[in-house]
Amino acid sequence: MVWSPADEWFQENLEAAKAYYDQHWTLCAPRSATALDKPVGQWLSNLRRPDALAEHPEWKTALEAVDEDWNPEWPADWQRHYAALCELVRDEDQTEVLPGFTVHGMDIGKWLVKQRKSAVWQALTNGQRERLEQLGITPPAPQPEALAQPATTPLGAFERGVAALTQYKARTGTVTVPRGHVETIVIDGREHAVKLGVFLSNTKTRRAKLITDKLTALAKLGLDWAA
Repeated sequence: MVWSPADEWFQENLEAAKAYYDQHWTLCAPRSATALDKPVGQWLSNLRRPDALAEHPEWKTALEAVDEDWNPEWPADWQRHYAALCELVRDEDQTEVLPGFTVHGMDIGKWLVKQRKSAVWQALTNGQRERLEQLGITPPAPQPEALAQPATTPLGAFERGVAALTQYKARTGTVTVPRGHVETIVIDGREHAVKLGVFLSNTKTRRAKLITDKLTALAKLGLDWAA
């Protein structure tokens, strides 16, 4: 088979793109990115231009075979962060990625906290939200009426845990919580990230030491082991 110079050029750059993908889990490379001594970032950026592949549908198919999100509807920078997050949680049902957790120079933890904020979440496209939800990342739920009133005294760790579980149950209809799940609640206008899965696991372990009022509060939410 004799390929055209254009096809040969594409295949050479495609091999570089594959090498980049193997290291970064995405083809949404920054323009300055290189691989196999080729300017793969600029090359991919050029191919993402409108109608750039109109005469070469087979090229588009080849790129999608490497990364189906190589040309997303959302910013490439967002996709790079998301791809890194996917790799972090790939072997876990859910994991806690805190600010400061950096991959390829990107603070994935800080980025994840930002995505969970109500205003940011609402600004995401349906495709972005679907991808985050597939990883178990959910938006902050509407503020329960009980938390809408100004708190007279600061809530302790247990009370925050109960409030988070109440909110989680109202949103999902269940009190079965993955151990790594973090529920964001709002108290006095401030967001609090409650490690709900860890709270429930630790509280269950210490249930013999809990006072009756605390056990009753948990049992009313549907936790059989607190009854």
